[in-house]
Formats: sequence, structure tokens, C-alpha cells
Amino acid sequence: MPVRGIVIIPRPLDNKIVATGNVLATEEVELRSEASGKVTQVLFKEGSHVSKGDLLVKINDSDLQAQLRKAESQRKLLEEKEGRQRRLREVNAISQEQYDEILNDLVGVKAGIDLLNAQIQKTEVRAPFSGVIGLRSISEGAYVDPSTLMARLQDLSSVKIDFSIPEKYAAMIGKGDKVRFTLEGSSKQHEGTIYAVEPKIDPMTRSLRLRAIARNEKESILPGSFAKIEVLLGRQQDAVLVPTYAVIPDLKGQKVYVAKNGRATLVDVETGIRMEEQIHIVKGLAANDTLLTTGLLQLRPGVAVSVTLDR
Repeated sequence: MPVRGIVIIPRPLDNKIVATGNVLATEEVELRSEASGKVTQVLFKEGSHVSKGDLLVKINDSDLQAQLRKAESQRKLLEEKEGRQRRLREVNAISQEQYDEILNDLVGVKAGIDLLNAQIQKTEVRAPFSGVIGLRSISEGAYVDPSTLMARLQDLSSVKIDFSIPEKYAAMIGKGDKVRFTLEGSSKQHEGTIYAVEPKIDPMTRSLRLRAIARNEKESILPGSFAKIEVLLGRQQDAVLVPTYAVIPDLKGQKVYVAKNGRATLVDVETGIRMEEQIHIVKGLAANDTLLTTGLLQLRPGVAVSVTLDR
């Protein structure tokens, strides 16, 4: 039977894991208000950079401000009264009970002021971290409540890359390992470092989830992008690589046909890393073996073959 084949010649191979994943912002938050009310100010520009603590949105707090001014007036009056009572108490002109009553009133007013200030803070939406703010979905005069999405804020100074690897590689990879990745529609390679590993294998997919981080100084890597990831595990100098179409899947594993003494022989193999056109054979083939690459559906073990070698 005429067939074609190749002679196995070991060659260097970068031992790497190829995976796909998603890009995430280092920090991301949906901006919402803790208080309900009418928006009186929108202080940010869409797509602009903001710093941590910047006031972004202000909600009407005129009623709280009026209560605060009243409480401040009461506090001032009670502080003066407490001072007079304290001096009287020092000369035993009044009882301790009388002084304690005025002191208690002062403490209560101060607590009320703290409460009002906390409520006023809830009418202010400030940036929780420095980053880029997205498209706004509110306008001045709009009524908002805690369920109203105002905008999204993202820190793009660096990005996270979420991806998963098969369970069998779990012991080969860990924190500090380098990754390379490209984004859909671009051939430019970016580099990152694995900084977190999920401490559990997913029982549904039999895979391990990892997270890497990469610098994003020009903010060219956008969160939500699809990433193709390579994790370099090492370099093997004498790897056996064969075309993927030469490997025959079987219920018990993987098999290939080799030519021995002019006849086809079916050999069990153990496969490793799979690439687009080639697959790494870990066990089953050796240097100078003649691997058959055509006629695989017609071949049977023991069939006489005439092999034409491809270079």
C-alpha cells in the first residue's frame, strides 16, 4: 500500500501551556449613591481621569444643611452654658447632677452633628480610587436612588488576566511565573506575572483557575478583551513533534502508525502539549522512527506499505 511518512527528528521545544482568558481592570466599581434625591451637580467628564477622593456627583442636601446649622447653633449655646456650669461646679455653687445634665445635652447635640455630617456625606459620590470614568447615565436634575447606576470607574494603570489550565499542569505552575498574551485582532505580545491561584480544582471542568497582572501604562489594553495566553514552563532540547493529523484518537488513548520492516505497526503514544499543527509525543516514539501520515483510515496493523518520505 503506497503511503507517505516522515522520519522522526527530535528538535527543541518551548514547553508552554496555551490557554484563553479574559482581561479585567485592576479595580472596577459601579458608581451609585447611598442616598436618594435630586442631582444638583455632575462634576466629571465622561472618559476622563479622576483622582481618589474627587467629588463626582452631588445630591440635594439643603434640608440636611439646615438641620446642621441649627445643631451647630445649639452646640455653641450649650458649650457656653457648659463652661459657666463647670465654673459654678468648681466652687460648689451647683450640684454635680445639674452639671451632668448640661454636659449630657452637649454630648447629645455633638452626636447629632456627627450623624448629620454622615448623612451629608452620603449625598456626595466620590471616587474610591484613581482611574478612568466611563459614560454617565444621569443628568443634573435627575432623581436618583441607591439602585441608579451613574457611571463606571476603572483603574487601567494595570490589568488582570483570568484564565484556566488543565488539571494535569497544576503542579507545574504557580505564583511568580511569567505569561505572554495577545489580544483579539492584534499580534502585539504583552507580558504579565501570575500573582494568584485558585486553591481548588474545578470539579466540573477539571481545570485550575489563575490570575495574572500586567502593566498597562498606555491604557491600550481594555478590560473585557479576549486574550490568548502562553505560560512558558521550560525548554526541551529533544522533543518529538508530529503532525496533529497523524495521531489517531482511541477509547484507550492515542495511537500512531509507524513503518517497521516494510509493514504498518500501530503504536500507543502519550501526548503532551498540543499546538495548532503539531503535537508533542511524550512517550511511544523515538528518533529515526518512520511515522506514517497518509492512508490512516485504510491502514491495518501488519499491512505491507511502500513509504514515500516527506522532508
